[in-house]
Amino acid sequence: MVKKLFVLVFIFSSSFTFAETIKTDVLVIGDGAGAVAAAIQSSRSKLNTVLLVSGGWMPMLQGKNMITVSDNRTIPSGIWGEFRKQVHQFYKSKPGYDTTYTAPLQFEPFTGAGILKNIADTTSRLKIKLDAPYKAIEKDGTGWEVTYTQNGKVYYVKAKALIDATNSNELVRLAGASLPPPLTYGNNLYRTSIAAGDDMPVPANAGNDVKRSASYLVPMSLLVVKNADNLFVTENVLQNKPSLPMQMAIGQGVGVMAAYCAFFKTTSKNLKVRAIQSELLDFKGYLLPFDDVSPKEHYFRAIQQIAVTGLLKGLVSKVKNDQTAYLFLPDSAVYTAEIKPVLIEIYSRAFIWFNNTKPGIKFTTGNLLSFISEITLTDPQSFQTTMQKEWSGKYKFKSGFDLKHVVTRREFAILANQYLNPFARTVDLTGRMIN
Repeated sequence: MVKKLFVLVFIFSSSFTFAETIKTDVLVIGDGAGAVAAAIQSSRSKLNTVLLVSGGWMPMLQGKNMITVSDNRTIPSGIWGEFRKQVHQFYKSKPGYDTTYTAPLQFEPFTGAGILKNIADTTSRLKIKLDAPYKAIEKDGTGWEVTYTQNGKVYYVKAKALIDATNSNELVRLAGASLPPPLTYGNNLYRTSIAAGDDMPVPANAGNDVKRSASYLVPMSLLVVKNADNLFVTENVLQNKPSLPMQMAIGQGVGVMAAYCAFFKTTSKNLKVRAIQSELLDFKGYLLPFDDVSPKEHYFRAIQQIAVTGLLKGLVSKVKNDQTAYLFLPDSAVYTAEIKPVLIEIYSRAFIWFNNTKPGIKFTTGNLLSFISEITLTDPQSFQTTMQKEWSGKYKFKSGFDLKHVVTRREFAILANQYLNPFARTVDLTGRMIN
């Protein structure tokens, strides 16, 4: 009897095909460099990630002609910088190949595709499904369920967050959602930047400051689908043909946002700007595209964090051949008029300090130490003594310790970042500071 029952169960189960369901934290769909970068970053942020590719690996890198990438030579941000470095290493022994830092990057398509595949394959928590076109998409609570086929079989993927990295944002339309509004530059949107680079065509609706520069930054709000929880888009919303560095930079930023939602079991309505930017900095991403601050600089992170608060903004400057650069000018003076409005915006006691102290046009070391003492409630004399001991040793400042010394932008960024930590102040997706 038991034997007959087993045979019946076997026959019954064999007459039906059950689709396998895969559960993951983040699902990325697309076949470009942005999709790959998003998947790699999400996995590196310690979230289980699936990358669905409708066809073969990296169709954009399947040609025969040598590829030349001219932009982002001085901004080796995150995964793009890692890719660029590996291309240089691959060709360094090739006669006549220029591996200098400022040279355009040149590589054969199959070499570039292979390097990206190797980076992806050596990333734990990442599963790549090639020749796996998706067929349907539907909401699943705060997450998503996507149907795809592979080798003639049907599969389902349930994910907490979904990244649409398709060529025409097809998933957004299938979800009944709409793309974020076109790129505009509000007064404070730079505070929410998650990708940066150069040589991007400037949108017609950009402000005057942006029009003078080929540098770009991408605010978080541009990549969040607002009427569909935990659905993100990549570089296709920029309305221009994105370059390889731009695709990777934006993909990496979106990967962090999706990972944040999955890890904290929250929705894209509750994204924390500073937490996401901090994660990007951990993985060598740029928030602002400074041409004169190398990621090799020991205090690169401090400068990025201070600049993104607006205390010390970048300056657009002409260099040569009518090209422009976005500069931090780390050795230049700090002007009181620049930092005063932001300090008052962040710290309630700042207004009193400025009224009582009345600093000059240029901010001095003495002014900075006095302000830090006021805000942190530290004894001024003790703090000065400590700073005098650490000025050259710990911080390696080149100027001698002098309270009348006009503080440089580098010195200000380093000390303000450590003792005042304005980067910790919460901002929303518009860049507005929240008290």
